[in-house]
Amino acid sequence: MPILLRCFLVLLLSIGSSVSLAQASGPSPNASAPAATPAQTLDQLGGQLDDVRAELKRNTGNPPLADLRATALGVQDQARQLAASLAPQMAALQAQLTVLGPVPASGAPPEASEVAAQRRQLDRAQSNLDAQIKQAQLLGQNALQLAAQISGMRNDQFQAKLASRTATPFSRAFWVDPARTLPGDLQRLKRLGTRLANAWGEAWQPPNRQPLLLCLIGAVLLLGGGRWALERALLELAKRHVPDGHLRRSAMAVAVALTAVLTTGLAAQLLYLGLNWNDILDDDTAALAHATVRLVCFAAYVVGLGRALLSVRRPSWRLPAITDLVAQCLRPFPWWLGAAALLFGVFDRTSRTIGTSLPATVAARGLFALVVSGLIGMALARMHRTRLASARSGTEPLHRPVWVGILTAAATLAVVLSWLAVATGFIALAFFLAGQMLWVGVIVASTYLLVHLLTDLVTAALAPQGRGGQRLQTTFDLQPHTLEQTVIVLNGVLRVTLVLLALATVLTPFGAGPGDLMNSARQTFGNLKLGDLAIDPGSILGAALVCAIGFYMLRRLKCWLRDKLLPASTMERGMQESLVTLLGYLGGTLVFVLTLAALHVDLKSIAWIVSALSVGIGFGLQAIVQNFISGLILLVERPVKVGDWVSLSSDVEGDIQRINVRATEIRMGDRSTVIVPNSQLITQNVRNVTLGGAQGRVQIVLPLPLDADAGKVRSLVLEVLQAHPATLESPAPVVQLSGIDAASMTFSCTAYVNSPRDVGNVKSDLLFELLDRLREAGLQLVRTQSMLVRTLPPPAADDERTG
Repeated sequence: MPILLRCFLVLLLSIGSSVSLAQASGPSPNASAPAATPAQTLDQLGGQLDDVRAELKRNTGNPPLADLRATALGVQDQARQLAASLAPQMAALQAQLTVLGPVPASGAPPEASEVAAQRRQLDRAQSNLDAQIKQAQLLGQNALQLAAQISGMRNDQFQAKLASRTATPFSRAFWVDPARTLPGDLQRLKRLGTRLANAWGEAWQPPNRQPLLLCLIGAVLLLGGGRWALERALLELAKRHVPDGHLRRSAMAVAVALTAVLTTGLAAQLLYLGLNWNDILDDDTAALAHATVRLVCFAAYVVGLGRALLSVRRPSWRLPAITDLVAQCLRPFPWWLGAAALLFGVFDRTSRTIGTSLPATVAARGLFALVVSGLIGMALARMHRTRLASARSGTEPLHRPVWVGILTAAATLAVVLSWLAVATGFIALAFFLAGQMLWVGVIVASTYLLVHLLTDLVTAALAPQGRGGQRLQTTFDLQPHTLEQTVIVLNGVLRVTLVLLALATVLTPFGAGPGDLMNSARQTFGNLKLGDLAIDPGSILGAALVCAIGFYMLRRLKCWLRDKLLPASTMERGMQESLVTLLGYLGGTLVFVLTLAALHVDLKSIAWIVSALSVGIGFGLQAIVQNFISGLILLVERPVKVGDWVSLSSDVEGDIQRINVRATEIRMGDRSTVIVPNSQLITQNVRNVTLGGAQGRVQIVLPLPLDADAGKVRSLVLEVLQAHPATLESPAPVVQLSGIDAASMTFSCTAYVNSPRDVGNVKSDLLFELLDRLREAGLQLVRTQSMLVRTLPPPAADDERTG
């Protein structure tokens, strides 16, 4: 029986190992589409890495580093995937070896021959598979190192281009080299024109003429009336199916931008297809045509963005807060910028195709920098003149967000630097700045449109007043304020996400980050130190950016919470202010820590400063720290909060307006503000009149003569107290006979109102009404008795006798 069991186990292991080996070696040769084995895949990946290294050695002048880096990263990704796919097979082989058990020790009975053969087969398969996994991992590491090396080369190339300087265009030496190389460049351009003319002639032949004509007709129709017809159709569709409001405006703006790209790009693609219907173009001209189609799409998108944002013909659909005069002034600039980008892009691509000389390329890029920066500078100047004209005419200018002012200042600085760079011979730097301005403008405009579109979509879908919001309230029994908070949170998340994506796109358009611009500065100033703290310009600039951006984002977050999210909740106003204040403290601390981290400040390096000043700081800041801790206690325990009516033992009584980090602002009855240190609110007796929704009590004392009808007085006063609309039914008004003396009796009248703040006005109204009613009833209040003492002169007879 044990022999049969062992034979059955060997049979199972044989089947499993055969399946595993079949998986490791790939599909059978009889398969219709055999896949490459792991060994073949590893050879292919190794060959790709060798090709990349050979290309780097062969083309030392200007290798295509972007393509080579992409290839190396692709090899690294494929090697990682291959190693991950082989891991389960390795685990399966190890499991089979575990089932076989360990090798019999020396002196033990030998195992069966079938088991020994199976063990040897599994060991060989495991060794081969382990070698393949290790080879794949090594290939991945080599590919990653090669990609890092290429990235360093790209950074060096990028910095070298920006730092390169030529003669100034105002000198004769700058134009000597382009004039010298112009005949050769014209000859190469003429040869390219001949190739294109031959391709056009071949495309006009009968086999290809009909497709070419059809494509030309389609392109003309698209460029002629296609865009107009498509915009009209989208406009009618938006009027019928999109609700009136912000969503319709943003949707139409995005539709206008995309319509320009769709129609113009499709027309350019039709022209390319008609010209290259049967692969007439060679590889170089086909690549040039493809690049031209992409440039046409980009230029059309620039024009479409400008038309969508300016909306000259439909001012009511305009998204940005600009006047009609500004829109009219800026109307031609999107067309000019799109045309400039298209012309210089085609020239640059043509230069790569025919191998234009370096002087001609430098001159063309300098011209591009001047044209683009000049157009942007003209647009900024027109906007500035328009705002000044509006201010002189007495028209109040529209509010401009902070980020618009920052972008305007940055664009102005970039325009000035670009022109200065061209004038001083730094053509590469000027070309980079001009291209970045155009690129950043497109990204900012696209992000602006997307932010409006997505936030309007969320608002229209989840707003409590909308159809979707009402359906959600009915289906899930949601409160309106819950939907309002959801809309605010989702819109905030969308805005932050899109802004971060835009920043990532702007900062790395050429595969190089902003840190590359600081390498030369680091090399120059990197050895400066202040004690143990290194002075690094990059760290200082980064810390300044972190501090500025951090506090700006913290300010925007606090405003968003105070003005949008928290007012939409059921939280009381005092709690809202407390949360916003606490967030300000925590956020400020976080920004300070991040700034120190950006400066690479080690707390140990400043420990001696803290220890030397600890005694003085302890005595000097004792009151400040006490008030700060008291402020935190006020915000957490909330014995008083913003909006409460408090009374202090120091004859300070009023409404709390704000609880700051050190003191609390209290608005007095005469509209003056008293600043009270927070410690006084913790250590002294404080009367909170409105804490816990306290009710106000109106007390009136009425002295009447003893002969007055007490029951009639009581009924009359109760009627007056109950008739006033501000007095409460529960607790009910009370009239009590509080005292009787020899000349009068005293009535104590008490009524309750909703708030202590209403006591004064209600008491005044009741007194006026009581005086009128008592006078009508013939009931007079007790008057204060006065005694008049007169001194009479002596009688006249006495005077005569005395005389």
